[in-house]
Amino acid sequence: MTDYHIPDNTVLGAVKLKISDLNRSIAFYEEIVGLKVTERTATTASLSVEGGDPLVLLEQIPNAVITPPRRRTAGLYHFAILLPNRESLGQTLRRLIASGIAIGQADHLVSEALYISDPDNNGIEIYADRPRSQWKKDARGDYVMATDPIDWEGLLAAAAELPEHDLPSGTIIGHVHLHTVGLPESRAFYHNLLGFEIVGDYAAMRALFVAAGGYHHHLGLNIWAGIGAPPPEEDMTGLDYFTIIYPTNETLTTAMQRLQENGAPVEQTSNGHFVTDPSGIRIRLTSN
Repeated sequence: MTDYHIPDNTVLGAVKLKISDLNRSIAFYEEIVGLKVTERTATTASLSVEGGDPLVLLEQIPNAVITPPRRRTAGLYHFAILLPNRESLGQTLRRLIASGIAIGQADHLVSEALYISDPDNNGIEIYADRPRSQWKKDARGDYVMATDPIDWEGLLAAAAELPEHDLPSGTIIGHVHLHTVGLPESRAFYHNLLGFEIVGDYAAMRALFVAAGGYHHHLGLNIWAGIGAPPPEEDMTGLDYFTIIYPTNETLTTAMQRLQENGAPVEQTSNGHFVTDPSGIRIRLTSN
């Protein structure tokens, strides 16, 4: 393969989830997460923030089997909703506490994050980045990250004077974290083929983080469900696909040609172009 880097301004787009009960999921994503339905049919819904592109797509599948909390298949670990500032994260924390939902938390040094699960055990991270000037790399060039306790009181204080509010304009999908069949396979596909930069080669935690444009990670790739983890059954809830948005049609075309030339078939549909990674995870490729 020739030396290739994904364009720096490549970002992630909508995440589509397979769910078991549309009404229940809509209530969760509106009332607890803070997204709003922008389109709906009998079995599908699109959710976003005011004035924003779709962030979460839901599809109720027939006879759905809810994914166990401790996944033993490849697929979604969590998708991550990136808020524009710390004050918004404080507002979100206040809303989550009021809901009574179980909340995980971590100060990752590059960001502060809250973790919840939806009714179908799809993992969700809601986070705010620290300024890039505060991100540090180690001697190998990996971002220095941690799972320190979060500053709960500081987050709540940051939002103390703000009214109750849904997720704000400027909220995006910041990253997606995946259970994969193996790190060598993931490296070959996401780094060598798609051209993401390796920003965290965390062998001790059995994970690989990759990104475009020097971000701390657009994709987390782990083997926590076991090396060679099988794909989920068709009737299981979970990830249908996630989206990579290239900055131009030309850069998208280059990426598709590169995939096809290296034996990764690209499916062209009215909803964009799809490719499947070595773990059986579907990716929608599109452009701005």
